[in-house]
Amino acid sequence: MNQPERRQRPRGTDVLIVDDEEDIREVLELSLLRMGLASDTAGTLADARRLLGEKAYRLCLTDMRLPDGDGLELVADIQANFPGLPVAVITAYGSIETAIRALKAGAFDFVTKPVELKALRELVNHALKLEPPARAAAGEAGRSLVGDSTALAQLRAQVAKLARNQAPVFIQGESGTGKEVTARLIHEMGPRAAAPFVPVNCGAISPELMESEFFGHRKGSFTGAVADKDGLFQAARGGTLFLDEVADLPLAMQVKLLRAIQERAVRSVGAHTEESVDVRILSASHRDLAQLVAEGKFRQDLYFRINVITLRVPPLRERPEDIPDLAAHILARLAEREGAAPRRLSPGATAALQQHPFPGNVRELENLLERACALCDGDEIGVDDVALQRPEPLRPAPTALGAHRPQDELEGDEDAERARVLRMLDDTRWNRSEAARRLGMTLRQLRYRLEKWGME
Repeated sequence: MNQPERRQRPRGTDVLIVDDEEDIREVLELSLLRMGLASDTAGTLADARRLLGEKAYRLCLTDMRLPDGDGLELVADIQANFPGLPVAVITAYGSIETAIRALKAGAFDFVTKPVELKALRELVNHALKLEPPARAAAGEAGRSLVGDSTALAQLRAQVAKLARNQAPVFIQGESGTGKEVTARLIHEMGPRAAAPFVPVNCGAISPELMESEFFGHRKGSFTGAVADKDGLFQAARGGTLFLDEVADLPLAMQVKLLRAIQERAVRSVGAHTEESVDVRILSASHRDLAQLVAEGKFRQDLYFRINVITLRVPPLRERPEDIPDLAAHILARLAEREGAAPRRLSPGATAALQQHPFPGNVRELENLLERACALCDGDEIGVDDVALQRPEPLRPAPTALGAHRPQDELEGDEDAERARVLRMLDDTRWNRSEAARRLGMTLRQLRYRLEKWGME
């Protein structure tokens, strides 16, 4: 059999393989060679350290158990001395806890023994697409996370670091802080950027359809299944699946999601076999998952599986110094949409915004500025235009729209009501039924309002 020739690279060999079992080293070396990649091998931690000091590598594959140490020690060494080098660990089948320890220590990813060649190829291909850390840190995160506060600088640094591995990340933050923006940046700055980013609001899917939505279904598997359909996992193949508001998943679905994540495989409804899926899982919620675990409302095993690394997105009230830059960014975007010159904030309006608590965070600022642009007559938005009075709580109507409420009261708080409704629609990704439920009104009442505001 003719084998590809090893390519000569001035910067060193492609991959360093570290394993004390010679047959495994040979299998991995041959598999990489068939991919056109040259490799060096080491049987001990000491040999690996020596080779790392002598050559430059693009990827390191290491077993967790070595005669003179632990694979985690090598992960730590590489993190400290070769931070641009991705390192993946090889663990025994079923040792998810060990793999999670490695991911938390900074490993890029993991594969289990016996090593499946398809999984190995996917891992290697993702690793070799990584950009140098300095280039990645100066990329999209710098342009999309607007502001110069210390809190935002820390978030940028964390995003750049997390983009360089495949660990599941749980993004914690209040509604409107930009959790999906943060997840999308992790995806776009990482090796999966060319593949799909698939966001899903877990609270907006009917429990009866959830398994089909996530895993797909086969024709005839239930009434209405007139054709085969891929699920969200298949749609995100090779890329990232973002589970927004993951705390809203029912317990029965949590069990199935846990298996899909652990096995990296799914079974469509009505199918007899599983199919492997290569996706990275990012999740988010504004709720306290640890508290939900304590209350028995969220599975502890799933919590530990998706919460390998926690990333907190700070609320806007913790970084008021970012508001001028954020406002300018939002106003420029609104102007571009309208084909007009961007408006500017007056010093008084800027100061007022920086003193506002912003319970709705960046989303509230966006809605507020959009309203201010509609009310402003000139190029400058003043204090009166931003109208920062606290909105009244929306009171549910017990019967028909406006029952037991005078007309002047309805007109007096209509602007506040419209802002509240829009925020809730944003929170539920325009799931009208869910928004109406949270607002305490019927779907018919919500649709009446949207029609009145020209938004239906």
